[in-house]
Amino acid sequence: MSQAASTQDELSRVRQELETAHHKLAEAHRLASLGRLSAGIVHEINTPIGSIFSNNEVIVRSLDKIRALLSAAQAEGAPPPQKALDMIDILAELAAVDKIACERISGIIRSLKTFARVNESELLKTDVNEMLLDTIKLASTAFRDRVRIETDFGELPPVECYPALLNQVFLNLVVNAGQAIEGAEGRIVVRTRREGGEVHVSVEDNGGGIPAEIQGKIFAAGLTTKPFGEGTGLGLSISREIVEDTHRGRISFDSKTGKGTTFHVRIPIERK
Repeated sequence: MSQAASTQDELSRVRQELETAHHKLAEAHRLASLGRLSAGIVHEINTPIGSIFSNNEVIVRSLDKIRALLSAAQAEGAPPPQKALDMIDILAELAAVDKIACERISGIIRSLKTFARVNESELLKTDVNEMLLDTIKLASTAFRDRVRIETDFGELPPVECYPALLNQVFLNLVVNAGQAIEGAEGRIVVRTRREGGEVHVSVEDNGGGIPAEIQGKIFAAGLTTKPFGEGTGLGLSISREIVEDTHRGRISFDSKTGKGTTFHVRIPIERK
């Protein structure tokens, strides 16, 4: 084998090792993100589950009373007593509350399944607006009532992308936006628009903004402005690689100290 061929083989091997390391790093960051959200997710699920259990106890006791009332009325040949009918109305209301609770749990689980998908190697036509709704539902568990998340979605065509990876970018941007907001008057606006052959997603917050001295290196690996234990310093670096290297798109931001930050992600609608 010639020296040139040997060098080419070595370069291919190194390139493959780097790609494997990148995928492992991205996967580790995704798991770390889920870990940081876990407390909020548990709270978001436990609250409706507690409501369902409480309602279930009331329903069981009420059914026993209704059964006794109806049996007594039947034995006397009388019509169903009003008390039994009133209790049936209450049970219908409890059932409606339980349905809402179940839908809330189902929404969180669907968002988790979307984020935790392991099939990253297949390009899929994806509804980006729907993906963002799942992302927002998952991210909002970290903020609950402290930050209000609004949406302004445009009509978008299906986008050819790696959904799990792109979802990781959006989750990172929304969580970062919430963490940049101090106090209880937080507001995040997620917008989507079609711009020619691209889809433009923006995530705007009214936080403190990115300090001017680090704006030029915000996408560098290891950079974090968060307290120890709250950030890996890899989120924006990995997001840039996913958007630009994997999807051949662009990621940028506008930020003003004391006014907030807006991140812009532009992804081609079709891979060429």
